[in-house]
Amino acid sequence: MRDNFFLEKWYGFFINKQELFYNQLFNFMAYNQYLSIAAMVLLALVSLRFNGTLLQSRSNEIENKVYLTAFSLADDLIEEIKQKAFDEQTVEWRAIPADQLTPYNLFGQVDPGEFSVMDYDDIDDYNGYSKPVSLPHAENYTVSSTIQYVLESDQNSVSLSQTYYKRVTVNVTSPYLSHALNLQFVFTLHSK
Repeated sequence: MRDNFFLEKWYGFFINKQELFYNQLFNFMAYNQYLSIAAMVLLALVSLRFNGTLLQSRSNEIENKVYLTAFSLADDLIEEIKQKAFDEQTVEWRAIPADQLTPYNLFGQVDPGEFSVMDYDDIDDYNGYSKPVSLPHAENYTVSSTIQYVLESDQNSVSLSQTYYKRVTVNVTSPYLSHALNLQFVFTLHSK
């Protein structure tokens, strides 16, 4: 009987250890599953953040190229205007009093003999000028310009009377620009 008692205790001890082992194994496997799921979630979050950063970087690169193209188009028009006379009265250069320069209200009107932009011969011919630009790398841009007399003492202030200072404002728009680009340049009669 004592041998039987010993076997029953030993068997019970063995069964209890086996159950404990399986419980610990199950808990360990469950812990590993949770750890694996947490690692996958963390990897997914890092991947999303990385992809978002790459997308934002690419978006900024494209926007910079669009603005650089717009700036180049504006600068090209200013460089074209720099080649022209200050005023219709100074196409053949001569000293002239300011009040004999073209009045502000006549800016942009086609002078006799000017049929296209190729015929423009002075700065104020470009007042109200607008041209669409579509190239393979520069689509749907519009380049326009306004010309204004400005005060000698404050070239940010518009003058409605003639002065020796004309400000050219070139405006470039495109559906790809979040804001229109404006570039200004002040010409003087004596700088020509």
